[in-house]
Amino acid sequence: MRIAAIALAALAASGCMSRSGSDKAATDVTADLQIEMSIRGSEAPAKVWTLRCPPGGTLPDAAKACQKLGELDDPFAPVPKGSACTQIFGGPEIADVSGTYEGRRVDTQFSRGNGCDIERWKRVGFLFPGVTS
Repeated sequence: MRIAAIALAALAASGCMSRSGSDKAATDVTADLQIEMSIRGSEAPAKVWTLRCPPGGTLPDAAKACQKLGELDDPFAPVPKGSACTQIFGGPEIADVSGTYEGRRVDTQFSRGNGCDIERWKRVGFLFPGVTS
C-alpha cells in the first residue's frame, strides 16, 4: 500500500499524470476566432468580435473567455447525429464561429432552434455577449 502511494506521488510530481481540461490556464489555450452574431429574419447589422488566446481581440473579457474555453473538452463539437432534441425555441440569434482552436480549423454555427442547440449554445454562451441564455 505504501509503495503504491509513493509511486502515485512520484507520477504526480513528474507530470506524467494527464491533466483535465479544467486545469488549463488561459495562456495554455491557443485560439484565433471570429465570432459573428446576427438575428434570424432581421435586417440589423451583425455584431462581430475576435478572440485570440493567449488573451486578445475585441471580445469583452478575452482572458476569461480563453480560460472557459480551456475548461471545455470540445467546445465546438456539433450536436451528435441521431440526438433526440426537445422542440423548444430559445431565440432568433445565430452565431457563426470560424478560425482556429488548439491548432484545428473551426467553422461552425450556433443557434437556439431546439433543446439540443440551446444546450450547445449555453456551453459557449460566454462567446456571445449581450445574449441571455
